[in-house]
Amino acid sequence: MHPIRQNARVLSASLVGTAVEFFDFYIFGTAAALVFGPLFFPSESTAAQQLAAFMSFGLAFFARPLGAIAFGHFGDRVGRKATLVASLLLMGLSTVLIGVLPGYAAIGFVAPLLLCVLRFGQGFGLGGEWGGAALLAVENAPKGWEARFGAAPQMGAPLGFLFSNGLFLLLGMGLSEADFVSWGWRIPFLASAVLVAVGLWIRLKITETPAFAAAEAPPVAVPIAKVIRQHPLLLLAASAGAASCFAVFYLSTAFALSYGTSTLKIDRQTFLALQLGANVFFAIGIIGAAVAADRFGASRIMVLGATLTIVTGLVFGPVMASGSLPAIFVLLSFALLVMGLSYGPLGGWLSGLFPVRVRYTAISLAFTFGGIVGGALTPIAAQQLAASGQIVAAGWLLAAVAVLTLVGLRLAKPAAA
Repeated sequence: MHPIRQNARVLSASLVGTAVEFFDFYIFGTAAALVFGPLFFPSESTAAQQLAAFMSFGLAFFARPLGAIAFGHFGDRVGRKATLVASLLLMGLSTVLIGVLPGYAAIGFVAPLLLCVLRFGQGFGLGGEWGGAALLAVENAPKGWEARFGAAPQMGAPLGFLFSNGLFLLLGMGLSEADFVSWGWRIPFLASAVLVAVGLWIRLKITETPAFAAAEAPPVAVPIAKVIRQHPLLLLAASAGAASCFAVFYLSTAFALSYGTSTLKIDRQTFLALQLGANVFFAIGIIGAAVAADRFGASRIMVLGATLTIVTGLVFGPVMASGSLPAIFVLLSFALLVMGLSYGPLGGWLSGLFPVRVRYTAISLAFTFGGIVGGALTPIAAQQLAASGQIVAAGWLLAAVAVLTLVGLRLAKPAAA
């Protein structure tokens, strides 16, 4: 039987759960770019509100390492399955509650406070989600199929983005601007409850991974302590290796959407449609990179992705500043294709670096630390630069993060078991 067909349930659990998690994560980013500034923050200025909205978006990236430590602890000691169920529940509950949260006009400073608390919950849950989903796929993979199996949770990213932006696009087409701002934006957050229920139903039917079940060494008492004590430099290198894919993604999605609709005055529906079209190239990049990684090696494909990310960064600012819709579409399509080259092999690459008994904690931390640099700090800095008229420099940030990734890929070598 074909390996993918034989492991269809495991791959489905990895893909569907991650798609739900990323849907939850992306609807916050889209809403932050479109409505959260004036809804949840005081009206000092439009730029200040938007910056505050992006800072609330970035907060989740700082919650991720804490989630990685907490869920990684139980994932390495108890098992992958139970931990994945718990992370999905936390993420889903946080998302649904955002959908019923009153705005600043109704409850004052309590509104942004609660928004940040719930965003923290989203990040905490996702901090434990991705690592477990990656291991669920990779640790069930036949030899030589690690990258292709590891691409299953990675495909959750373009699927989550498709559902997120697609739903916002449909809402924008069917609702007036006043209705969308008043209540329409809440629908994706409330709809998450249904998606989470589906994800839980699938995950409760899977079994533990063979690698974890067959591990001969007893569970590590405190996995995070062992990772920091025995593999500190490897953890830093792995984190750097993951950083650029976050930077190129969030600059091409949440930041570009905000800049395009606010500074360039491009119609929101038009820009969402551009991003949905570009998202196809994201999926193509992930699949192509995973197949190539199993043949040529994950690090080689990721080096190619990081190198092309530098090119993307150098052209990002001038193309965005041009305001040309065809040029922006080509830029976003190329950027997300490049992101797929770095992101597609990431699960298999990170999993191969660390021993089984601390692997959940280690790869979750590397993924989340890379997310802080690429997905939180970079978009916030880019927003500040764009607000001061330096959109070209925002692209240079992307190139700089890609150089950091190249260094990490060069230094990261698999640890002894």
